[in-house]
Amino acid sequence: MRHIIAIVGFFVVATTLWDAFEEIILPRRATRRLRFARFFYRFTWRWRSTVARRIPNDRRRETYLSTFGPLSLLLLLSVWVIGLIAGFAMLQYGLQDRLNVGQNAAAFSTYLYMSGTTFFTLGLGDVIALGPKGRTLVVVEAGIGFAFLACLIAYLPIMYQAFSHREVSISMLDARAGSPPSAGELLRRNGGDMTVLGSLLGDWEKWSAELLESHLSYPFLMYFRSQHIYQSWLAALTTILDACVLIMSGVSGGPKQQAQLTFAKARQAAVELSQIFVATPPALAPDRLPPSSLSILEKILSETGVTFSDVGTAQRLRELRRMYEPNVQALSDYLLISLPPWFRISETLDSWQISSWQSPILSIATENNAIHDTNGKRFAEG
Repeated sequence: MRHIIAIVGFFVVATTLWDAFEEIILPRRATRRLRFARFFYRFTWRWRSTVARRIPNDRRRETYLSTFGPLSLLLLLSVWVIGLIAGFAMLQYGLQDRLNVGQNAAAFSTYLYMSGTTFFTLGLGDVIALGPKGRTLVVVEAGIGFAFLACLIAYLPIMYQAFSHREVSISMLDARAGSPPSAGELLRRNGGDMTVLGSLLGDWEKWSAELLESHLSYPFLMYFRSQHIYQSWLAALTTILDACVLIMSGVSGGPKQQAQLTFAKARQAAVELSQIFVATPPALAPDRLPPSSLSILEKILSETGVTFSDVGTAQRLRELRRMYEPNVQALSDYLLISLPPWFRISETLDSWQISSWQSPILSIATENNAIHDTNGKRFAEG
C-alpha cells in the first residue's frame, strides 16, 4: 500500500509541475485536452457564470464577474502549491524513511507538515528525515519549491503587463468609436479622413496580433474584464472586424488593403481564441445587421460623407460576416460579454465624458457634436 501511495505522490508532483509549465511558462497554446488547469477553469467559470446570469443589473453583473480573473489565478496557484506539498508528503510517507519524532512510524499529517515547511524553505528543523532517501527528497522539494515560487514572482508581472497593454488600446477606442464601440460610429467620427483611418487600422492589426499571442499563451487573460462596463477586448475586436468588412465591402476611397490585412489578423484571433472554449461555433443567430439596420447604417454614414461605391455591398458584407461572427458570438455567449452594435442606437455618453465634473464635460461634448453636425467634418474628441 505504501508503494502505491508513493507512486500516486510521484504522479501528483509530475502532473502538477507539467500543468504549471504549460499554463505559465510555455509560450504557446497547450493543445492537451486532459489538463488540470483546463478542468479548473471550466468548473469554476461554470459555477461563476451560472450565478452571474441571474443578476439582472448589467453593472452589478460586470462587477461580480470582474473579480473572477484575478481570484481564479490566485486560487489556481494555491491549488498547484497544495498539490506539490501533498505529492511530496505521499512520496515521503510511501518511502517510510525514519523521522526524528517518535520511535514508531509517523502519521501522514507529520509528513505533510514536513513537506510544507520544506517547500516554503522555512528551515524550522523540528521534523527532519533521517534516511538517505528522505533527505534526498527534502533537497529536491526545497529546490522545486524555491524555483516554483521564483517563477511565479517573475511571470506574474509579465501577465499583468500583457493585460495592461491590451487595455490601453481599448481605452483609446472609446473616444473614436463610442461606448459601447461600434463600426458605424468609428467611421462616422472619422469624418471621411481615410488616411487617418488606414493608420488606425494598422495599429489595430498589431493589437490583434499581440492579443492572439498573449491570450493563446495565457488563456486566463480572457476572463480579465476591462475598467468600464461598456469596454471589453471582445467588443473592441468585433468593432474592428466590423469596420474592416464595411471598408472591404465598398466604402468609397477606403483603405481596403490595410482593412484586408487587419481583418485577416483580427479574424485569426477571433477564430483561434474561440476554439479554446468551443469546438464548433454556433450558427449565425441572431443577425446583428439585418437589411433594415444596414439601410440605417448607410444613411448615417452618408451624412458624414462616407458612401459605398459597389453595387453588391450587402452580399459582400454578408459573406465576410460569416467568416467571424459565429466565433465572436461563441465567445460572447461563453464569457458573458456583450457584442457591440453596428451603429450608435442611443445618445449615450462615452466613458471619458462620465466623471464628477459632469456639467463641464457635457458642455464640451455638446459643442463638439454641434461642430461635427454642421461641418460634416471629423469628430472632435474633446
